[in-house]
Parts: sequence; C-alpha cells; structure tokens
Amino acid sequence: MSQKTMWEQIADLPHTLEYVQVGEWNTRVLSVGAGEQTLVLLNGTSGHIEAWTHNIRVLAQTYRVIGYDYPGHGYSTLADADLEIPDYEAHLLELLDVLGLDRVHLIGESLGGWIAIKFAAHHPERLRSVVLSAPGGRMISNSSMARVSPVSRKAVEEPTYGNVKARLQVVIHDPEQITDELVEVRRAIYGRPGFIKSMEHIMALQVPDIRARNQVTEEDYAAIPVPALLVWTDHEPTGGVATGESLAAAIPDGEFVLIRNAAHWPQWEDPTSFNDKTLDFLRRKA
Repeated sequence: MSQKTMWEQIADLPHTLEYVQVGEWNTRVLSVGAGEQTLVLLNGTSGHIEAWTHNIRVLAQTYRVIGYDYPGHGYSTLADADLEIPDYEAHLLELLDVLGLDRVHLIGESLGGWIAIKFAAHHPERLRSVVLSAPGGRMISNSSMARVSPVSRKAVEEPTYGNVKARLQVVIHDPEQITDELVEVRRAIYGRPGFIKSMEHIMALQVPDIRARNQVTEEDYAAIPVPALLVWTDHEPTGGVATGESLAAAIPDGEFVLIRNAAHWPQWEDPTSFNDKTLDFLRRKA
C-alpha cells in the first residue's frame, strides 16, 4: 500500500526525537510542531509512536504534538515486572513534569484511552480535554481475550513478517491498510533482546483478576471531568456501535463520532476523518 512513511510525514516540520529519563524509564519521545497548546498521544497495548504516522503532521499544524513509548513498549526501557494502569499514569504524570507541560490534551487509542480516562479522574488539573479512540479497559469475554493473546504472543516470539502482520490485522479491518513500514518497525521492536519477557508484563492487564482491579466502568466515564470525544468504529472488536454510543452518553461533556470501515485503529484506517473530527472537537472545546 502506498502511504507516506513517518519520516516523510515529519521531515520538513520542527521536531525532536530523543530519550528522556522519566523515573526508572528511559523513554523515547517525539515532539513535532510548535503550537501554544500540546497534544499527547497515547498508544495501544504493545504499541509505539509510529501508530500515529498518519495523524501527527495534520495535528502539528496547530498544536505541539508529543508521542512517546510507554514503559515496556517500543524503544523505551523494557519491563521486568507487571505493568498496571497506575504505573502508566505515574509515568505520564512524571513525563509531563519532566517536559515542563502544565495542561495538555490527551489522545488515547485502546490502552491509551484506558489510561486517559483514569488519568483524567486523578489529575484533572493537568488536562484540557481527552480524545478516546476505541478505549480499552472494560471487562470483555474470555473468548475475545483468547483470540488476541495467542496472535500477540506468536508475533513476539517469532517476529516474522507474516506473524507481525497477523497481529496488526487484529486492529486493522482492511489488511491492505497495513504498510510494510508499520510491519518492519514492529518486527524490529518485537525482536529487541528482552522484549518477550517485557511483553508478558505488558499483557498482565489481560489476566482477568488484574484486569478487574484496573477496569474502566460506566461510573469512570461519568466521572470524566474534562470535555471528551469518544471515537468508535463499525467493526470495533470489543462492542457494536450501540456500545460506543452508550459510553459517550455517560460522559458529562462527551461527544460521539463513528468512523466507518474501520476496526480498532481508526486513526490509521481513516486518518482524514479522524484528524478532521479531532481538530473540530479541539477547536470548540480547547
């Protein structure tokens, strides 16, 4: 598929790619643009900055955009103990402090939306708004978990092109949307020495009792204290359109947008719609 690479997207924009020490975590951080307000991008489980390849350029025309790899993820320090939502929250809070960021907008997909919901409740003074793209964190069936975990495990244990592409097909509806660059970046990450063990700690949130104590409930949606846009799709694997509408309706200052012909990565599968809807929301709510 012919899509611009990450480098093509940001090469002519002001940007830095650096490693920032955040507590014990040497954290890979990308900063693009020079807007007065800052957007922080939060990836999904086992994700990395490149998941936002088709969004950063457009968003950076108006905002400073920060992407980073979580603890245990991407090219940041790998994990040697299980990671739960409070660990991601604490890392995000310290990252904002290290970067000197007071109040930001969070845009989180999947795990990133889960983190954003919890972070908003605990640190509302640090936020302007949140965009929740197919947010995770609800208790879902064991059969749904069982479909994802073996594919993820195989991709990490044997990061061949085919195995990694199969993992990406879990989140991307049309396999033609999966670029060679995306596969190769993820192959390189999964092939890092020690990543197999780190992946076990990342996947701790899929263990039922651990997930239960970290879960997002409807009460958590009702407690979101800042304006929130909930992005859903017509092929979201964790629930139909009515599920997304119900979650959005629970948010006090919430809005809902549906992106069609997409699964769990609407920011990648239809970046034009995702970017337009996100920027419209931010213009009205910032």
